[in-house]
Amino acid sequence: MDRIAVRGGTPLKGEIAISGAKNACLTLMPAALLTDEPLTLTNTPRLADIKTMSELLESLGCEVAPLQDRRVLAIGTERISNHTAHYDIVRKMRASILVLGPMLAREGEAIVSLPGGCAIGARPVDLHLKAMEALGAVLELEDGYVHASAPNGLTGAVVDLPFASVGATENALMAATLAKGESVIRNAAREPEIVDLANCLIAMGAKIEGAGSSEIRIQGVPRLHGATHRVIADRIEAGTYMIAAAITNGDIVLTGVTRDLVGAFADKLEEAGVLVEDVEHGVRVRRAGEHLKPVHIETEPFPGFPTDLQAQMMALLTLAEGDSEIEEKIFENRFMHVPELSRMGAHIEVHGGAAMIHGPAHLTGAPVMATDLRASVSLVLAGLAAEGETIVNRVYHLDRGYERVEEKLSACGANIRRLSE
Repeated sequence: MDRIAVRGGTPLKGEIAISGAKNACLTLMPAALLTDEPLTLTNTPRLADIKTMSELLESLGCEVAPLQDRRVLAIGTERISNHTAHYDIVRKMRASILVLGPMLAREGEAIVSLPGGCAIGARPVDLHLKAMEALGAVLELEDGYVHASAPNGLTGAVVDLPFASVGATENALMAATLAKGESVIRNAAREPEIVDLANCLIAMGAKIEGAGSSEIRIQGVPRLHGATHRVIADRIEAGTYMIAAAITNGDIVLTGVTRDLVGAFADKLEEAGVLVEDVEHGVRVRRAGEHLKPVHIETEPFPGFPTDLQAQMMALLTLAEGDSEIEEKIFENRFMHVPELSRMGAHIEVHGGAAMIHGPAHLTGAPVMATDLRASVSLVLAGLAAEGETIVNRVYHLDRGYERVEEKLSACGANIRRLSE
């Protein structure tokens, strides 16, 4: 199993190109199930999760052709030949549940294993299932599989989400495009990835209004056609490399991304003493002064501070001059990186859903264990600022969400390398 070795102490300087968004691409790919014509996605990231989603779609009858060094995916679903998303693929990634809505909408039938993925809390799929039921599907749970049917097709309805779930919004949005009549998703998630999905579906012939707001209206159409769509930039990757600049007291320009994509996160970075400025083709990040300032953070659905940047921000705040607090309000089990950061010299106390970070800490290299995707990169970031060498184990988590992380950081001066068994 691969490991990452990082030797800290070097301020990072240079330019990093931000890849297409993993979370957007994983949502766009199942949209290909909605039409018998090809869907072509450009600016796709080369990640383990994208490969897993490709395998899942191929198991359902899709033809997935990676083009231009896997930067482009051409997906054709002339016929859905299998209606079962099996456990052996679905268990690898929670986004697999997103095939449920499209298959139900087009075929009136779907059998999907309950998903796996990162161990960061329960992350139940009940909101996905309730959304499908609201649209007229009949559901049964049997042997770890969701058996969903709508033999007469889905019917437009009001989908009231008790929580602004990104995945449930995406599943409901895709399903509603082919439902009979009008559907309204209330308390919809507002993430940029939702807007990106809606734009792709509109290019395929869907009638959608309100994406990016808390209420989305969809007029069902009889069929969708193929399209070509560019995946938006990955705001979580961008935020991660912004912290890499700040934690090493470096100066990095991130290309292909704008500040408004990382708004609430950029605001907190500036509060902590980091300059974030729009420049031509991207964003420049560097410290405003020698020292970092403590901040209080609450993770929230978009446009609030993203939970997917909480672990990375915690690594940065270990160096702040004073006490910072992070309240995790999205997932109940997302502080598993705390013991590993503590092994490196961080002073962090966890009380339920809140973590108090006492800074500044003197970080030193140590062997650490990645527990999930974002936790793994937080340990890499801490290693960039630590004295000595840090070995991050179980980096397969990292490969699910970060493309060529060693190459991108090395190009800016980081002493980082992959160790293969």
